[in-house]
Amino acid sequence: MTRWRYAAATDTGLVRQNNQDAIYVDDHLAIVADGMGGHAAGDVAATMTIDVVRGEFGARANVEGLFRAIERANQDVLADASTNPEHFGMGTTVIAIGLTEDAQGVVSPTLVHVGDSRAYQLRDGALRRLSDDHSVAEEWVRMGRLTPEEAAVHPRRHQLTRGVGVESTIAVDVMSLEARPGDRVLLCSDGLSNELDDDTLARLASAPSGLDEAVESLIAAARAAGGRDNISAVLVEFDEVNQAAVPVKRTISSSPAPVAAAATTRPRARRRARLTWRVWAAALVFVGVGIGFVAIVHWYAYSTYYLADDAGTIAVYQGQPSGVLWYHPRFLLDTNFSVSQLTPADAASLRSMASEPSVAVALNVAATWHQRWVSGHPQTTTTPTTTPTTTTIAKG
Repeated sequence: MTRWRYAAATDTGLVRQNNQDAIYVDDHLAIVADGMGGHAAGDVAATMTIDVVRGEFGARANVEGLFRAIERANQDVLADASTNPEHFGMGTTVIAIGLTEDAQGVVSPTLVHVGDSRAYQLRDGALRRLSDDHSVAEEWVRMGRLTPEEAAVHPRRHQLTRGVGVESTIAVDVMSLEARPGDRVLLCSDGLSNELDDDTLARLASAPSGLDEAVESLIAAARAAGGRDNISAVLVEFDEVNQAAVPVKRTISSSPAPVAAAATTRPRARRRARLTWRVWAAALVFVGVGIGFVAIVHWYAYSTYYLADDAGTIAVYQGQPSGVLWYHPRFLLDTNFSVSQLTPADAASLRSMASEPSVAVALNVAATWHQRWVSGHPQTTTTPTTTPTTTTIAKG
């Protein structure tokens, strides 16, 4: 049997005006979702993902069910964004642990992960990171283009390569956890992991005073370190734990909808087939090459996004800035940010029209530019007087 105790909290932080993080934890499931998209309803994506995963995993509490829950959340977030234009560009990270049952009836912990929210395992005061960030900077670290130290301060460390609600298909990291009684696992948004180093995380999350106080200490320390983002933490401690009979550690990708098989033609007379099959084969090859060429050019022409000046407003375009053959860039949407409110360096970046992998990444870049300008012009901004709130969930 596998049992855990838990505590959790989420906090707006000291800079953000609203909390786009969402958390949930009970006796069988723990989730942290960090919404992205800002004005594009990241909080909606995070809350929707929590609700969908809870419902889907509750109906099928195994590894397949946990993966399918994330897949279903991705589909629902995309569908909501397509139905509600004001939600266009929203998305979320998600990291969760579910107590999954295998074919032998063994219940053990399984971790699923998309984005840059993190999971850490704590044993005897030592901290071990369980998840890999799905961000541009961390991908470059894995490719050897950056060191971990360079990635920690790189401007593209917050630009995600995977997220719920970003693409029609989704790749999910799935891993069976090897844990012992007394081990703790911390799930957190980047508002916590970006503010606190590993030594501080280990010290506070391992505190023997209890899970409630440990979570409260983590949130307070992140706020004291700057609180520049929403802060969320879920901490579980295993009282009893089983190991999976067949451990899983792999990335599972959802599949696109199958293509209907082409209808077969009536068989022709044998003599006629002998006379014409080579002609038909050559024609089909020629047509196939032409269609393939057009499809590849179209895909390449619209495979990326970029930011550009639209009459003084930063706008998102889809396509290659200079166009490809007869394909020209498409205007997608205007952001809420003015070109005049950019630092010289960011204005130069805007003019360069650098490619971005998705709409969500492009919107995040625009928001980062604007925030950088705001930070350098405090006299032109006002600070809301609302007091950030902290919501705490605790048991045991």
